[in-house]
Amino acid sequence: MEFDRIKSSAALIYEEFIQNADSRTENWPLMSSPVPQTIVIVAYIYFVTCLGPRIMENRKAFDLKGILIVYNFGIVALSVYMSYEFVMSGWGTGYNFRCDLVDYSNSPQAVRMAATCWLYYFSKFIEMLDTIFFVLRKKNSQVTFLHVYHHSIMPFTWWFGVRFAAGGLGTFHALLNCIVHVIMYSYYGLTALGPSYQKFLWWKKYLTTIQLIQFVMVTSHISQYFFLKDCPYQFPVFIYIIGTYGLIFLFLFLNFWYHAYTKGKRLPKVLQNQTWAHHSNGVMNGNANHDKEE
Repeated sequence: MEFDRIKSSAALIYEEFIQNADSRTENWPLMSSPVPQTIVIVAYIYFVTCLGPRIMENRKAFDLKGILIVYNFGIVALSVYMSYEFVMSGWGTGYNFRCDLVDYSNSPQAVRMAATCWLYYFSKFIEMLDTIFFVLRKKNSQVTFLHVYHHSIMPFTWWFGVRFAAGGLGTFHALLNCIVHVIMYSYYGLTALGPSYQKFLWWKKYLTTIQLIQFVMVTSHISQYFFLKDCPYQFPVFIYIIGTYGLIFLFLFLNFWYHAYTKGKRLPKVLQNQTWAHHSNGVMNGNANHDKEE
C-alpha cells in the first residue's frame, strides 16, 4: 500500500511537471519519457565499467583502425552539419547572444532549431562509442569516472533541454561544442590513419587551448543572465546547470594548463588516469591529454 501511494504521488508530480513540456517534441524519438534513455544510459555504464572489461579480460584487444577512421570523420561531418544548423536556425539569423528566448512557435526556423537540438541530443548516444571502443581495445585506464560521467550526464540532461527548452540562450554551448568537435575529431581521425599522417598534426599542442577557450566562452555567455535586468528566459534551471557544468570543466582545464604548460611539465601518469587521460580516440569529454597511446 505504501509503495502504491508513493508510486501514485510520483506519477502525479510527473504529470504536472510534463504539462510544461514542448508539445512539438512530444512524439519525436526517445522523447515520450526519460525512461528509454535512462535504460540506454544505465546499460552503457554497466557495459563500459563491468560487463565489457569482464568479457575482454581473456581476449585479445580488437584492432579497430578502420572503424575508428570512419567513426571519427563521421563525427566530424555530423558536427559540421549541426554547427551549420545551429547557425541557420538562430545563432546566425536573429539571436543577439544575450537574452535569447526559446521560440515555441511552429515557424520553420523555430522547428528547425528544435530539430537541431534533438539531433545534438541523439549525437550524444553515438559518442558513447568512444568508451565502447576503449573497452574493446582494452584501454581500460582511459575509462575514467570523468569520461563516463560526461558521456552519461550529457544525453540525460539534454533530454530535458529538448523536451522543455529547444532553443534560446541555452543552446550556445551546444554550438560551440559542435565546432570544437570538428577540430578534435579531425585530430583523432588523422591520428587513426597512422604515423605517416603525424606531420599534419603539428597543431595538436593547441587542442587544450581551444577547449579552454570554449569553456571560457560558455561560462561567460551563460553568466551574463545574472546581470541582465530583464531576461524572462522560460526555464532558468538550465542556466544554472550549464553554468555549473561550464565552471567545473573550466577549472579542470585551468588546472591542467597550469601543470602541463605554465610549470612546464605534464601531469603524473596516475593523475592523468584519474582525471582525463585521453589519447588516440576520444573527444572533448573532460580529457585534455592528446598524446597517442601506443
